[in-house]
Order: sequence, then C-alpha cells, then structure tokens
Amino acid sequence: MTRKPTHARPAPAAAAVPQLPAVVPEVPRPAPHLAPPAAEPHRHAALDRSVTASLAQMTAGLSPHAMIDAWSDWAMHLARAPGRQLELMERAQANWLKLSQFAVAGLLGKAEDKPFKPGPYDPRWSHEGWDEAPFSLWQQGFLGLQDWWHAATADLRGLRRQNAQRTGFMLRQLLDTVSPANFPLGNPEILEKTRATGGRNLIEGASHFLDDARHILAQEHRPVPEAFALGKVLACTPGQVIYRNALMELIQYSPTTAKVRAEPVLIVPAWIMKYYILDLSPENSFIRWLVGQGYTVFCISWCNPTAAQAQLSLEDYRKDGVMQALEVINAILPGVRVHANGYCLGGTLLAIAAATMARDHDDRLASVTLMAAQVDFAEAGELLLFLDESQVAFLEDMMWAKGYLDRPQMSGAFAAIRSEDLIWSRATRRYWLGEPDLPTDMTVWVNDTTRMPARMHSEYLRGVFLENRISAGRFAVEGRVIALKDIAAPMFVVATETDHIAPWRSVYKTALFTDCDLTFVLTKGGHNGGILSEPGHKNRHYRIGRRPPGGHYVGPDAWAAAHDPRPGSWWQEWADWLSARSGAAVPPPAPGASDKGFAPIVAAPGTYVLEA
Repeated sequence: MTRKPTHARPAPAAAAVPQLPAVVPEVPRPAPHLAPPAAEPHRHAALDRSVTASLAQMTAGLSPHAMIDAWSDWAMHLARAPGRQLELMERAQANWLKLSQFAVAGLLGKAEDKPFKPGPYDPRWSHEGWDEAPFSLWQQGFLGLQDWWHAATADLRGLRRQNAQRTGFMLRQLLDTVSPANFPLGNPEILEKTRATGGRNLIEGASHFLDDARHILAQEHRPVPEAFALGKVLACTPGQVIYRNALMELIQYSPTTAKVRAEPVLIVPAWIMKYYILDLSPENSFIRWLVGQGYTVFCISWCNPTAAQAQLSLEDYRKDGVMQALEVINAILPGVRVHANGYCLGGTLLAIAAATMARDHDDRLASVTLMAAQVDFAEAGELLLFLDESQVAFLEDMMWAKGYLDRPQMSGAFAAIRSEDLIWSRATRRYWLGEPDLPTDMTVWVNDTTRMPARMHSEYLRGVFLENRISAGRFAVEGRVIALKDIAAPMFVVATETDHIAPWRSVYKTALFTDCDLTFVLTKGGHNGGILSEPGHKNRHYRIGRRPPGGHYVGPDAWAAAHDPRPGSWWQEWADWLSARSGAAVPPPAPGASDKGFAPIVAAPGTYVLEA
C-alpha cells in the first residue's frame, strides 16, 4: 500500500519561537488554529444559560434535574411493585436477624463471623478495633443498612437501568456521610490516636481542614512540591522540545543506547491530566524505560487551556496534536513509519486518528498501542452515571460561562466513584487522625490537574461518550465517517483489572470493532498503577493473548478463562512485540531537524507541563 502524500503545515512558526529558559512564569504561544466559533445564543437563551451556569457553581456541576429524574423514576416504579416491596421487607427482617444474632453472640462472649463484609475498595474498617464491641456492632449495622439499600436500588422491571444505578450511587454517597468511621466517638482508631497524643491529632486535623477549606474557597491550585520538582525529580528523562504550537509541545528524548530501532515511538497522552504520568520517578518512568530499550521516543505534552482557547475542538486535537506530531517526526525521519501509543483519552484520540489515516490510505503507522483506552463507551462503568442529556447540557452551560471545564469537576467525579477510599478514608486520616498527606510521585501527578476547553469537552461528552459514535459508525472526520475495522496496523491493547475509569471489559471491546492483528493484555492494577508496572514491581501479573487478522471474536470472560496469569510486568511483552515489528538498529537521530525548521526549543519537560 502506498502512502498518500501528506501536506505539512509550514514549519517556520515553530522555528520562530525564541529560546526559553527551563522555567518561565508565562509561556508565549503561537497563534491558535481554531475552528470557527459557534454562533452566540439569543439574549433570552443566554439568560437561561447564565442562570444554569450560576446554579452549576452551587451544585459542583451536577444537574438537579438528572438527580430528581432518577429518584422519581425509581420511587414510582418501586411504588407499583408489591413483589419487590415484600422482597425488601424480607431482606430487612433477614438483615435484622443476622445483626441480632451477631450482637447476642458478642454479649455471650462467643466468636461469631461477621455477617456483612465491606467492599473490596473500602479501607475504612482495616483497624483491629473494628473487631471489638461496640464498634463491631456499629460497623455491622452500617454495612447491613448499606446491603439493604443496595438491594432496594437494584434493577426493576420498567425502571431505566441508568436511573437505578444513579439512585444507588447517590444513596451510597448519602450513607457514607453517616458512617461510624467518620466520627471520633464511633471510630476506634480515632479514639486510640486521641488517647495516645493527648488530643494533638485533633488540633493537627483542624489545621489541615482550615488549610483545605482556604484552598477550595479561593480555588487555588496547589503547586508541585519542591521535593517532586518537574524536570528534576519527576519528568526528568533528558530530551528536547523540538516543536510547539498553541495546543502542544512535542518532546524528543535523548537516546541512551549506541543504536536505536529505525522506527520511532510517538506517545499520545490524555489531555485530561499532564503527560508525566508516563515519566514519573526514574525507577518507574515508562518513557525512560522505553528509551533504554533502544527506541527514539517522542511524546506530546498538551497545553493547559485557558478561556481564550474555549473554541478548541476535538478535531484541533487530532490535527494540531497527533497529525502535526507525525508531520514533525516524518520531517526528522523521512520515510520511516511510527509506532504510536495512546494512553487513556489519548488512546481514544489515537484510534480516531488511526482510523482516519486508514480510510485515507495513509500507512505511516507501524503499529498502534492503546493503554487503558476505550473506543466503545456503552459499558464505560460508573462514569456513565454522570452523563445524560440533562447533565451534559448542564456542564455545557457551565463551560460556556467560563470557557473551560475547571479542575474540581473532573477530579470530584473520579473521586466520587471510589468515595470510601478517595474521600472519606482520606478525610478521616487527615482531619481526625491529624496525618498529613505525604506526597508520592503518583499523588503529585493526580493533584496536578488541568482544564479542558469548552468546545472540545462538549464534543467529547456528546459525540464520543454519550452517543458512542466511534463504534457505532457515526463519527465523522472531515465530513466522512471513519471505521475502526479499516485499521490494518497491528494493535497492542492493554487493560487493567480494577480500572474504574476505563473498565477492562469495555477496553476489551476494541477486539469487537477491529479486524487487524490484535494482542490483548489484561494486567493487575488500576487505571494508573496497572499501566505503571515496571519490571521488578512486586506481586504483578498479566494475561496476554493474540487474535490473528480476521479471527473470530471471543467474549471477555471466555478470553480471561482461557488465558492464565503470568507473573511479572507486561512491559517486556510489549517490548518484544515492538521488536518483532521493527527494523534493524541504526545510529540515533539528532534532536530535531534545524534545517527543516524544527530546532530544539527548550529542554524537556518543556513549558506547557509547568502551566497551572
């Protein structure tokens, strides 16, 4: 297959960018290439949107209508279901009997197994004091109540499944507010710590609470701690920014081997967070490890958009991000195909770009790797609970007023999914036990959040997430629909077992919508920790299997049953897979291509990653 000629944008804009120091307070940017702005709404519609935007500020971006709709749908269907009501009465009696038997056994000094168990991601009950009376009884009473409400919000004939799940989710959030683990007199760990410190933990906790409240009310972004300074401790793999536009910086990393594979690797990270999740500390840096395997590695570092970039579109991210990066790489390494790797939303964007290139007979991709990335969103987990027409319109109005989606909305949504761990357990440690948040490279990255431009995020929420257009064959690029099955480049797809953002069965569906040679890996860990599974990491395992081109589809559970876990890191499997699809080793290229307008601009990690 011959490659369709490409038409690179003029490069002088990149070459004209002045040399910059490693850290600058404000980064000058090239003029953005933006899609035409949407027409301004009529003044009456603008009034409606302004009111909604104001309301959204008070509800943290959650639509009251969506919540009321879920509650009323659930309540009306339950009211006309006497069979379910009887079932819930019987369950209440059974739970009360279990709790009574447990209480009586405790009074008589008999050992009795706890009838209710906490969830797998609920660390609030790990202290041994919860095994002693009366705390064990309070714990079991709370878990029994939680069990009953879980049954009460289960699927019911005629009830929309999303409303059932949304009601259950909201009830779980409400119940968590009254958990005995949240109160000093109900939590044995807090009482023990208070006695041991003479109450100093409560003083320290109050100080932490006031500090957090000040930052939340002032909407202040906490800077990266000096002990984890970017470019020195984190994101410190040596390299150069060789291209910059208004949307991204392209980093080329310095080789560490005498020779490198002819085919380079382009990494497309998610724009929802900063790229250095793949370049954390040197010992777990995915990028540093990949450079050490003998590859020329390029990585996109997205800008942190402001209100001035509200009209950036998803198409801008494809053209001025992925495709522009390929143009620059092709200028540096003419005629060489590229191994492309996309992480999270970056993987979704890469899949769109790869399908578009395949449609247009552009064969510059040697392979496509998707890490914890979805191309179908019908089973996207509990994030779907935050999305329906009302909720998306609510967020759009909030973004319309600001020009972007701010940090708290996205980080709050992710935290709420695992609230027992990410919200309540942390609050107990920080405010009642007086323990400071000891930063790690991962938590520093998690807190270093970004904004999302209004237009792009709206297009993503509606077209990709809510309407699921990519896998449905209704996603158009440049006026023509794309199809994932057109991708002929071999694919390597990685999912993680406990991912609550991109559930592994959802990621696995890439195999359902493609026909190419596809290798699928299911690795231990969550959305971030499972990907950062460097060789030597203890207690790691993964499953791996290959589907040949045109092979029959096998369901996710059948696939998992047919592939036994292997100990160790999946990284080496990927390195071997890449090696089998790469050419002979060659001398490493120089950074950039000054003669073509792509001279090094600034040392890695660049300047966009420093934007708050």
